[in-house]
Amino acid sequence: MGRASTRCWAAEEQNRRMYVIRERFFAIGDDFDVLDEHGNKVYRVDGKVFSVRGRLVIEDANGDEVASVHRQIIALRATYEIRIGGEKAAEVRKKLFTPFRDKFTIDVPGPDDLEMKGNLLDHEYVIELDGHEVAAVSKRWLTIRDTYAVQVTADIDPLLIIGSVLALDLALEREEDKNKKGSDDD
Repeated sequence: MGRASTRCWAAEEQNRRMYVIRERFFAIGDDFDVLDEHGNKVYRVDGKVFSVRGRLVIEDANGDEVASVHRQIIALRATYEIRIGGEKAAEVRKKLFTPFRDKFTIDVPGPDDLEMKGNLLDHEYVIELDGHEVAAVSKRWLTIRDTYAVQVTADIDPLLIIGSVLALDLALEREEDKNKKGSDDD
């Protein structure tokens, strides 16, 4: 990689914010913190609420609810609604026909839908808007076990991305539980 492309990559990285999320939090049902790249608490996620009321709550550092994620019960495919500041911000849903990999759409009001694609199960994927990467999720950036990082470009609402990533985790966890129950019936 040449010096110019290294500088370009570094500038691109500076325009991103990184958040750290613990993997498999729903199995435990704990509350947990979403940290920034410096280890500072940015958000608190109430993991107990989801199991009790079918809703996941994201709070700011003061403990005020800033966003929520909940599963829509009546839907053809896995669908989760994200609300930010009490307003519907997006629906995250699995695409029906993707022959080789799972893909999820982040359906926002208006024309600017986002798409999650890559290795969703292993937390190695990107989120794109009109074919341009606006966020990336990876476990490779961290050495902390059972965590993954979410990088978000500066022009995208991090709550939308974090809520979408958590909704995807919920959908995959639910699908995994369903598959386990189905194989237990054999």
